[in-house]
Formats: sequence, C-alpha cells, structure tokens
Amino acid sequence: MELKVGIIGLPNVGKSSLFNSLTNLNIEAKNFPFCTIQPNIGIIPVPDNRLQKLKDIVNSKKVIHSTIKFVDIAGLVKGAHKGEGLGNQFLHNIRETTAIIHVVRCFNDRKITHITGDVNPIEDIKIVNTELIYSDFEICELAINQIQKKNRNKKNISNLELITLDKCLKHLIKNSPLRILNLSADEKNIISRWNFLTLKPVIYLANISEDNQKNSDYYQKVLCFIEKENSKILKLCIKKESDLMQFNSKEYKKLSQSFDTQRSSLDKIIQASYKMLNLHTYFTVGKKEIHSWTVPIGTNALEASGKIHSDFKKGFIRAQIIAYQDFILYKSENKIKSLGKMKLEGKKYIIKDGDIVRFLFNI
Repeated sequence: MELKVGIIGLPNVGKSSLFNSLTNLNIEAKNFPFCTIQPNIGIIPVPDNRLQKLKDIVNSKKVIHSTIKFVDIAGLVKGAHKGEGLGNQFLHNIRETTAIIHVVRCFNDRKITHITGDVNPIEDIKIVNTELIYSDFEICELAINQIQKKNRNKKNISNLELITLDKCLKHLIKNSPLRILNLSADEKNIISRWNFLTLKPVIYLANISEDNQKNSDYYQKVLCFIEKENSKILKLCIKKESDLMQFNSKEYKKLSQSFDTQRSSLDKIIQASYKMLNLHTYFTVGKKEIHSWTVPIGTNALEASGKIHSDFKKGFIRAQIIAYQDFILYKSENKIKSLGKMKLEGKKYIIKDGDIVRFLFNI
C-alpha cells in the first residue's frame, strides 16, 4: 500500500482548510456538508532543519526534502457504514490510507454550521469512531465467515488468522477501536490484508478558536477523552492559517513572523504524521545536491539503496556510513575518515535516522 495520511472528521470541522494550509493548494472549502466528495491529494515536503546545516557545510546547489502524501477525505456522518451520506465511498477512501489525522471542532462560531446542531467534540469523535468500528466489525465478520467456509470440511481447524480475527471481533463488539487491543506484531501482520480502519494510527487535531488558543476547554476535554487510546493530539487554529494564506508569499512571510507558534504547529503536524507512518530519513550529500530519503524504520542498507536506483541494489557492494552528528562536528569527510568514524557496512546494516550514506555498487 502507498504511504499516505488521510484527513478525516465530521463535515464542516476544518478538514479541507487544514489540507489547504498544509499543501498551499486552494481546494474548495465551503460552509456546508459534503463540499468535498472526491478525495483531494497533496504531496508535502517534510520540514528538517538538518538539511540546511548540511548544505551550509558542503555548499550544495540544491536541497531535496523527503515528502509525505496527505488526502483530504469527505466528512463522515452517522450511518456512514450503511451508506448514509455517501459513507461507503468515504470509508473506502479512508481504508486506502496508512494513517489518519482526525480533525475535531473545538470552537464556537454561529456562522459555521454544525451537522448535529451543537458543538460537542467528544460526541463528534464518538460518531466518527463508531462508524469506523462498525465498518471494521462487518469486515471482521465477513473475514471469519470466509475462512470458516474455506475450511468447512477440515476437522480441528487451528488457524492463527481465524483466532486473531475472533479476538478482534470480540473487541470491536465492545465499541472499542482495534488500535487499543493488545495485538502482537505477528497478529497484526497476519490480519493486515483486511486493512482494518481502527487499526490505523491516529493523530487527533483539535481545531481551536483564534481567541482561545492557549487554554481551550474543548481541547482539554478531548485530551482527557483520548488518553486511554495512547494516540497523539495536536491543536491548531486552522482559520488563522487559512487567513494568512490569502496573502502573497512576501506578505505571508512578513505576517507569519508574528505567528511562529502557528507555523511551528503546522510543521509539527507534518513531522508527527511522518513519524506515525513509522518512517525516518537518511541523507546523500554532494556538491550538486543534499537529498533526504525516506525509508521505513528497520530498513537495511540493501533495501535503502534501491530507494535511490534499482542499479544500486542490483550491484550493491558496500555502504559508507557517517553519523549526522559526526558530519556536523568535523565538517570534513576526509577528517571523519582519518578519525575512523566512517564505517563500511554490508547489506544487512540497519539504516539509522540521519545517517549520511554513500552506496558503492558495480553493474
């Protein structure tokens, strides 16, 4: 599956405005339900101040950031798992993502309609989560029936997938998301083909009001509510960022200097999403360019080399590794080498975050 983060929530909570703020695109964001129907997709550079530090040392001509893909998905409503409000289509769009940002309305504004009439972030979360749980329950039941039917004539079925699915079903029936169920890595792997919605990692994003950013009562309630999930929560005044986007780039830069915390919050959302996907970064460094490469945590040198070019993987010999901190400290590849801090590693070396890598290969 392609790695991408889905932005979800009820209608009119700020999903499309957040998407615009993150991507600098200008998709339609209107004050009525289902303004978005087809998912909008944006590819965003991941902020990483290490790149500029490397560029300053090497004097490279170009810097290339890692990127992350965000998807703006239409709002869910009660009954979505039964097809209400085009729910089946929207749930399918969520199922195609790897992780989720769940936007929650944490502000009062009479000009912006709320689909249930009253602003209640906890109930809003429950509506969305319940629809995801119901959808997973139906998928889980279907999966169990398929496996049982396939093994109908076999006695004493010992099927780890069936056992794990049954464990999931018993958990879902309690109206609890699968991400808080204690599943081993093997159990998660064996049921991965069913792509359960509530097993996806989640960041809750509290969309707070402009005049109550430091101590929002709604935000505090959400914070307490999701504590049992062990999910991350961030807060942002999406309206303020949307307003800033109306200015041209020079005006935006000037105005945003007084909103450092705001821009920092957007960067935190991007960085937290990157981490939520279980990704990290290694660098290739040269006069032509400094390049940040994205790999899943735990990737070995052979697989990482293929990220750059298939020839690197095909003809892999060794990987020259310099730790980022050593490069910053000594500022010279020759000096690092003379101090014995440049390592030559084989195919099975596990790439660490921030490694500066040169692949040696022969085709």
